[in-house]
Amino acid sequence: MMLDTCDFKTQYVLHLADDALVLGQRLSGWCGHGPILEQDIAISNISLDLIGLARQYYQYAAELIGGDTTEDSLAYFRESREFYNHLIVEQPNGDWGDTMSRQFYFDTFHFFQLQHLTRSEDLRLREIATKALKETTYHAQFSAEWIIRLGDGTKESRKRVQKSITHHFPYALEFFETTEFDKQAHDLNLGPDVRELKDKWIEKVREVLNIATLDDINSDAVAKKGGKRGIHSEEHGLILAEMQSVARSYPDAKW
Repeated sequence: MMLDTCDFKTQYVLHLADDALVLGQRLSGWCGHGPILEQDIAISNISLDLIGLARQYYQYAAELIGGDTTEDSLAYFRESREFYNHLIVEQPNGDWGDTMSRQFYFDTFHFFQLQHLTRSEDLRLREIATKALKETTYHAQFSAEWIIRLGDGTKESRKRVQKSITHHFPYALEFFETTEFDKQAHDLNLGPDVRELKDKWIEKVREVLNIATLDDINSDAVAKKGGKRGIHSEEHGLILAEMQSVARSYPDAKW
């Protein structure tokens, strides 16, 4: 079924916002628990960058929807089935290697996605992406360096990060599954054809895994998908319950 312009564009912007918000919320769980102080601060700052990016997208989506919609209502008062984030960003933090493998896959994709969005026909998306690309360049460098450090580190660190890299790869393949809002966004030159980003993404992932002395990606892996269509894991409901609890308990509060 074809979506009208307002609906598909809003869904597309919400998809971008939901990825940033859910992953930012996930990473906030490391605040005070990082392996060393420097990395604790770094991962907390990445979390704040993503939540700040989510705010910009939600503000734009609220304007597209109109009425009484606000960035807060979009973040705190939608149900799980109304979120369009990729499944990978809602996966548990696990250990540091789990978090870094999830982050590495996402950051690499996000970098290429934002690169394309800086050429969007939509001025607002173009402005948001241009600013976010600078931050994401650092994020991608940070997570890639950690994959290399863990992979080319001790026998134990290599074994554990290899397990994480293998586990998250099928989730990462959802990046390249297209929905109707992806297709229409591309047709109107608002966003990339995500399928066309896959070769660049795989090339960069393989480059980093090779430096890290980790196994090559499994070309036979089957994508785990559904998040972009509102079908999420149990973990999604749990993270929303935690994130939305205060706003839902005091819905009339003024911050």
